[in-house]
Amino acid sequence: MKHQSDTQEKSVGIWIRVSTEDQARGESPEHHEKRARYYAESKGWTVREVYHLEALSGKTVMDYPETKRMLRDIGSGHITGLIFSKLARLARNTRELLEFAEIFREHNADLISLQESIDTSSPAGRLFYTMIAAMAQWEREEIASRVAASVPIRAKLGKPLGGKAPFGYQWIEKKLVPNTKEAPVVQLLFDTFQKEKRKKTVAHILNEHGYRTRNGSKFSDTTIRRLLQDPTFKGHHRLNYTKSLGDNKKWVTKPEDEWSYLHVEPIIPKDLWDGCNAILLEQEKTYKKPAKKPQHLFTGFVFCNCGQKMYVPSNSPKYVCAKCKNKIGTTDMEEIFHEQIKEFVFSPQEVSSYFLKTESTIREKEKLLKTLSDELTKLEKETDGYLQLYLDKKLTTDEFGTRNEPVSLRKQQIQSQLPELQGEIDFLKIQELSSDQILNDAKDLYGRWSALTHEEKRTITETITEKIIIGTNEIQINLAYLPSSNKLMANWQHNLMDSSQRQA
Repeated sequence: MKHQSDTQEKSVGIWIRVSTEDQARGESPEHHEKRARYYAESKGWTVREVYHLEALSGKTVMDYPETKRMLRDIGSGHITGLIFSKLARLARNTRELLEFAEIFREHNADLISLQESIDTSSPAGRLFYTMIAAMAQWEREEIASRVAASVPIRAKLGKPLGGKAPFGYQWIEKKLVPNTKEAPVVQLLFDTFQKEKRKKTVAHILNEHGYRTRNGSKFSDTTIRRLLQDPTFKGHHRLNYTKSLGDNKKWVTKPEDEWSYLHVEPIIPKDLWDGCNAILLEQEKTYKKPAKKPQHLFTGFVFCNCGQKMYVPSNSPKYVCAKCKNKIGTTDMEEIFHEQIKEFVFSPQEVSSYFLKTESTIREKEKLLKTLSDELTKLEKETDGYLQLYLDKKLTTDEFGTRNEPVSLRKQQIQSQLPELQGEIDFLKIQELSSDQILNDAKDLYGRWSALTHEEKRTITETITEKIIIGTNEIQINLAYLPSSNKLMANWQHNLMDSSQRQA
């Protein structure tokens, strides 16, 4: 999944659902909103929407109007991230949390939980999506295993397992019987294929006669092949022979020893079915699948300094700019990128200094946060004391106002400072986690690069690269993330004066 870097404009929403217990502890909706806004500001993001669900139950939130509005905004791309105080404020129901994570991942949107230091726009935070996906898969497998346990028994008993009837048949009183409108089409399909021996020809003839598939689409050679191979038409309906690999994924065939068959009324004579499938088998033996055209490692990321994308022509081992003929060898580009990963890792002293400085800053801010929180508690007690004296008529109205006014002003100052300070701490903690993972991953990548497959290298390129600009005497590689005190971004310049011979 490709994420926006911190240098790109990102639009986010803020999710406010504060429990009555939170409000009793002084955590008002305004406090949570300010904290989230300060975090967004630290990341350079734009807050587009605020979703208010104050005092609403977290047992289930999917049906709330604000939830539906938020999901519409995610779906349309109006926002590409959602900031909230903690996971329990987003959803207390585990199933709903999994559902939220799945929706956000499908739309390349990010979840940012401040208390748990989860920001899926960062490398460290993306581990959250991995964990959530594993949990969701486990839950699906648990349900699937319970359903699957009953399938073979129902299949052997000849009971329907659900799902649509094959083309040419229909379910009537839980029995699979020929469909009077579709069965003649199946007969024509087999007769034509036996004569013409070409799937595309069969599809063309059926379409020319005005026949369509059950969903109204035209017949294709793929559909013809699938129908020709279905043994249901010769009276043997297969049960329990496929399974899904998950949501929106392909179906695969189970081992044959798990299959079951249900005897049904045939549409096609067995010898005709066997003859057509023998033709198919012979054709597939002689058919060679065209080789997949390889995708070059940096395709889509390499630009000429004139602004044009650079591509690798079929007759050349170089990335070439069609406009100004600037070029660089594909092997040279990979070597330079590999060295970039090495430079991506700071020296041990720099790394240690970076993390010590960040940790020290976090500790200082946390200490200040505690000091301010303690002061606020003391001021609230002081206000309560003045109020009690006033109620006991030991202070006049003027005396109460004189004593309480500076206390009230200081409380307002602290209440304004607290969410800002908390937002800064949130940002630094998530930044520290992300930087730590980036450095470790970069060290590992550099060492293992030569052993990686082309597909693995391409995936890494897509993940960490923003843009590669090829100049006359230099290359600029813009990486998506790099630890620094305020941004995870840096532009590295490579002087290629000594390698100009290779670019010629």
